[in-house]
Amino acid sequence: MKIVFRKTVICAAVVPLMSGVSNKNTLEATEGILIEASLPSTCVLTTYDIQKGVRLTVEADVIEAGSTILSASKFSQIVRVMDGGDITLTVDDRNVATIVSGRSSHTMSAMDAKNFPEIPRLTSQNGFVAGQSVLRGIMSKSMYAMGINDQRPVLNGMYFTVEGGKLTVVSCDSFKMAVCSINAELSDLAAEGQAPDSKFILPNKSVNELYKLLSDKDEEATVTIYIGKRNIIFVMGDITFFSNLIDGEYVAYNRIIIRTHRIAVECDRDRLISALEHAALITEEKIAGSVRSHVKLEISEGTLKITATSGMGSAYDEVPVIHEGDDLVIAFNNRYLIDSLRACDADRIKISMSSALSSINIEPADDDTTSEDLFYLLPVRMKE
Repeated sequence: MKIVFRKTVICAAVVPLMSGVSNKNTLEATEGILIEASLPSTCVLTTYDIQKGVRLTVEADVIEAGSTILSASKFSQIVRVMDGGDITLTVDDRNVATIVSGRSSHTMSAMDAKNFPEIPRLTSQNGFVAGQSVLRGIMSKSMYAMGINDQRPVLNGMYFTVEGGKLTVVSCDSFKMAVCSINAELSDLAAEGQAPDSKFILPNKSVNELYKLLSDKDEEATVTIYIGKRNIIFVMGDITFFSNLIDGEYVAYNRIIIRTHRIAVECDRDRLISALEHAALITEEKIAGSVRSHVKLEISEGTLKITATSGMGSAYDEVPVIHEGDDLVIAFNNRYLIDSLRACDADRIKISMSSALSSINIEPADDDTTSEDLFYLLPVRMKE
């Protein structure tokens, strides 16, 4: 096999390909890039770690067709430092790859393309088309609440539902939850002109990698989503990202959320985050190998008082609020509270609560928004 790449083209291509590379898989081929070259000028590049993968096609001068697997990390490093406008890749019968650019050359071991894991079928009749910036924006609000190693597998990912022209994403673990919806222009692939209807759970690792690939710079850019029984495919221009799905029914999250709270507080979001970051100097300080992570909030007489204490010191701050209902003292994991507030994309926020041991809802105070967002958080029991 012999291929000539433009350096700018191949360097740009290896960046998204790294999203599908495994670092901990026992199968060596999953750490590599599958390169498939066909005459006269087509080169398909694929990475796949058994759970998720990326495929894209680049233009190149294919002198001799063939296929091989190269270490993704080494190949990426080599092409970036090569001196020259063109990069020539040659792989001989002994699976020795030679990379030449200008006066620079490098040799490395290659693997037989037959060792690459079989990728899922990248076609489906079920799916829809959405704006990349719309999808990326709504994912950014919910990613922080995904489970990591939760005993319930469905919580280790993000739940998507599409009903008509409404896209809703939900993520939660044992302490926090994000429910974000937006009315968007979505088109069904199976029935042209009709609004789509779908639901699926995307694993957390795939969510993180997909988020990196989606663009928020071009409002006209779209992503075509093909949904299978066990897999899902996202096509973004020349890039195809594919992933396994989590099998199972998602939790009945609407039954968990309390909608009729007795106490409401409205305040400036950035001012509250700033006060909590001040408290984080105490709550995130390690003392004797442990972290005292909770922060206490006291609501009374139009003021939200924020207190954090530990053996290393204390922090205190006040935030002016609009307060309806009873006074209350309540405590939270400070980092969870900060993350929830950051996810709520509004200048002013509304916090609804009922007691020191019941969940709270964080929402934008301004109803004049294109999306519907709710962030749920459980308090912690205060230690006197």
